Amino acid sequence: MKQRKKNTSSNNSIKFPIWIVLVGLLSFFVVGFRVCELALNEEIDGINIQSFAGKRNSTTKILPAERGTIYDVNGNVLAQTVSSYTLIAYLDDSRSINSSKPQHVVDIEYTATELARVTNIDYDTLVKNLSKKGVYQTEFGPNGKGLTELQKDAIKDLNLPGIDFMETQKRYYPYGDFLSYTLGYAIEENVTLEDGSKVKTLVGKMGIEEQYDDILRGENGFTFYQKDRNGYKIAGTKEVTVEAVDGSDIYLSIDANVQLFLEQAIDNMENKNYSWDWYTILVADADTGAVLGSASNPSFDPNKRNITNWLDYNLEPFEPGSTMKIWTYMAAMENSNYDGSTKYKSGTFKTQDGTVIGDHDRRGWGMITYDRGFALSSNTGIIDILRNNITRSNLNTYFSKLGFGSTTGVSLPREKNGDISFRFETEYYNAGFGQGISTTPIQNIKALTSIANDGMLLQPFYVDKIVDSTGRVTYNGERNELYRVASKETTNKMKDLMEDVICNNGKLCTGSPYYMKGYKLIAKTGSAQVSNATGYDTGEVIKGIAGMFPKDDPEIIFYVASKKPNDGKGGSIKPMTTLVKEIVTNISSYYEIYNGSEETVEKVDYLVMDNYLNKKLDDVITKFTDFGINPIVIGDGNKIVGQYPSKNISLTKKDMVILITNDDTNIKIPDFTGYSLNEVKTILSYLDISYEIEGSGYVYKQSIDKDTLVGDDMTIKLYLKDYYVKEEKKNDK
Repeated sequence: MKQRKKNTSSNNSIKFPIWIVLVGLLSFFVVGFRVCELALNEEIDGINIQSFAGKRNSTTKILPAERGTIYDVNGNVLAQTVSSYTLIAYLDDSRSINSSKPQHVVDIEYTATELARVTNIDYDTLVKNLSKKGVYQTEFGPNGKGLTELQKDAIKDLNLPGIDFMETQKRYYPYGDFLSYTLGYAIEENVTLEDGSKVKTLVGKMGIEEQYDDILRGENGFTFYQKDRNGYKIAGTKEVTVEAVDGSDIYLSIDANVQLFLEQAIDNMENKNYSWDWYTILVADADTGAVLGSASNPSFDPNKRNITNWLDYNLEPFEPGSTMKIWTYMAAMENSNYDGSTKYKSGTFKTQDGTVIGDHDRRGWGMITYDRGFALSSNTGIIDILRNNITRSNLNTYFSKLGFGSTTGVSLPREKNGDISFRFETEYYNAGFGQGISTTPIQNIKALTSIANDGMLLQPFYVDKIVDSTGRVTYNGERNELYRVASKETTNKMKDLMEDVICNNGKLCTGSPYYMKGYKLIAKTGSAQVSNATGYDTGEVIKGIAGMFPKDDPEIIFYVASKKPNDGKGGSIKPMTTLVKEIVTNISSYYEIYNGSEETVEKVDYLVMDNYLNKKLDDVITKFTDFGINPIVIGDGNKIVGQYPSKNISLTKKDMVILITNDDTNIKIPDFTGYSLNEVKTILSYLDISYEIEGSGYVYKQSIDKDTLVGDDMTIKLYLKDYYVKEEKKNDK
């Protein structure tokens, strides 16, 4: 019987649904594609694969750079970095694997006993924290934080296994609320490195700390090594270390003693219960432009960062008021044939658009000269000068040349430009006396350097030098002459005009409250109404003064301004004069600036001026001659109707007294021999005589003989020589 063949074709086949086959093929394709992607690409999903793999068995420990120290010009520390420490204890015994010595806390009671001896942490708290289960490390609360270097060293000397520290850096400012806006502050923040890791670093946030953050911060170093699964270095593997480069030290041009004078002056104002919205003071070296002191109020302590105002007013723009007249007069002298003896009618002026602009005393002083108008801070004098001596374009160009309208480039952040733009007639006139435009105190300091340096404009600066971590000086701050903005003739004339402002008679000048005998302070005062949405608020006033001393060879330049200073009785002048006089006195003493005059140091007898109005002339003359003063008498009357100086002024035998009588029909030219230029100007203003001056110092010759009757349109020429001639002449009398 034949065997039948088996049909195996159908019985042995396994059938799969088509979707299973497709899924399998797709999975194979995806896996294959991923393998290829991993093999061919350096980054996957934004992660560097090689770096990721390396980090699993390697570690990099950052070696932080120490932030540089900030000093004053004499090496006094103004800002430095200090370390504080947090005590920690490692409790996990895995830290001690493969180590010949234990790296975790072994004996809890012994460790607690020893730590309690040298810290403020009590024994029970120590035992409680050291006994925690299932934790890798522990801390010890507030008493275990903020440890000093000495406390840390005392704990390290115990050689306790498992005890370690976390270091925290902070910035410390030894003087507290002192030079705060200039220094700024630095705080610890998490900074992201190039590899994506984060490290805590001190970061500057204001002032020098912010401006020079990169230089102060330095460069962090690192240590790189292979680690095992427990995080420890694998024995025999290579370790790479790149040392940190500490930040550079910065020496400011600031003199801490001068800064202290400024801060104390403001404190003394507060002690007198004077008030203000804000104050700003800048003092600089006239010969170099180096800023010696910079104070603002309200202020703050950089250690506490109790900041209520974020603006450094020395870099902020505001309307300067009449201190701007300095630069308008200089513009006229440099752009025209300025004649200071030109007369104009003071009081008020009406512009083409109907705006009435007036002097601070709208009654004016009658017909006065441009020179006298400067001393009296006459707005109408500025208008007359602008109309006759200089164009709008020239005025704007000259303001710009002095540095107004642009930042000075001093080494501080967020310095503002100010605004000196004007188009229309009224804006033009207002700009001439400092309204409707804005300048910053540091711009005014820059401009003042030109007067102190015979017309050469200097670059002001705050940084004296920068020293890197190796001791190499990488930067030196020094006198930097920018360009000439005026002739010596112009600046000498401006010094004379600014001297006239600080006179000893309030009827002749606006700066008489600032007068200080023997200091030869020259300046220009200013008041600016504060603008708001509806115009100018007469109750919101910014008082300012820009000046220098001594006159003939200035050593110090300064700018002071205050918004709404108040002496508690409604007066705004006394807070300003009190502050400025204190600063000038202290700085003069500190730098031994005596202006070539023994009057500031020698003991002298004084006679206090009384009110002599309506007194008999002969009796008053006798009083002065008995003391040693020969008064100048104007007129042939027998009674006194005017006097110079005013009541309560202290006089020495070298001072000048003018007595005006009730008969002005026969006024005679006095003998000017031996008198200073300032004294002569005072006499001539009473006589209403024009004058010409040749030389400087004190009068030794005059073109019109003494006792000549004063006539109409009379002009006298006076010849001056130096200080020693003056003394010789006086002794001969």
